[in-house]
Amino acid sequence: MSLVSANQRTIAQLVPVGSRVLDLGCGDGAMLAYLQQTRGCSGYGIEIDDANVLACVKRGVNVIQLNLEQGLSIFDDASFDVVLQIDTLQHLRYARVMLTETVRVGRMGVVAFPNFAHWPNRFDVLQGHMPVTRHLPYQWYDTPNIRVGTHTDLAALAQTIGLQVHDSFGIQDGKIVRWWPNFWAGMSVYLLSRQADKHPS
Repeated sequence: MSLVSANQRTIAQLVPVGSRVLDLGCGDGAMLAYLQQTRGCSGYGIEIDDANVLACVKRGVNVIQLNLEQGLSIFDDASFDVVLQIDTLQHLRYARVMLTETVRVGRMGVVAFPNFAHWPNRFDVLQGHMPVTRHLPYQWYDTPNIRVGTHTDLAALAQTIGLQVHDSFGIQDGKIVRWWPNFWAGMSVYLLSRQADKHPS
């Protein structure tokens, strides 16, 4: 069984059994391998790092080496049932474009990212320094993240660019947080689609 975190296992439950999945920034392929093994999914991972691409191949995960900043033009509209964007949004220069591409190539997009408004982060900022947590594990001077955002921020962005929000919640230690997730959850999760699309059954 592939090693995935408690948060990833929770997100995996959002993916319908048998879905065709595109995993953006798939890392070592653990999540996609887990979906193949536990939910009968198929699909591809997108990854740029050489070592991670090799790890995907060793796991038996189909992987395409691609810089996400170049977009997803190689895929037609609705090529996948689900597009996963887990812990990638904060690394992307053109986040708006990638969100739009996520719901173009997938019938449903599952977007998960560190919630900067989580209460320990607020406490650290009040103390005068940037937070270092499990979800934001880097010092401010060597972080690969080029932006930070909150649960509330993504709701506003989705509305601005015309995406339909089917569900949103937080995840903390693998458990779904629906009461005030902007404060209580370290990870924010959104299920998105184009406005005209319906949530897949």
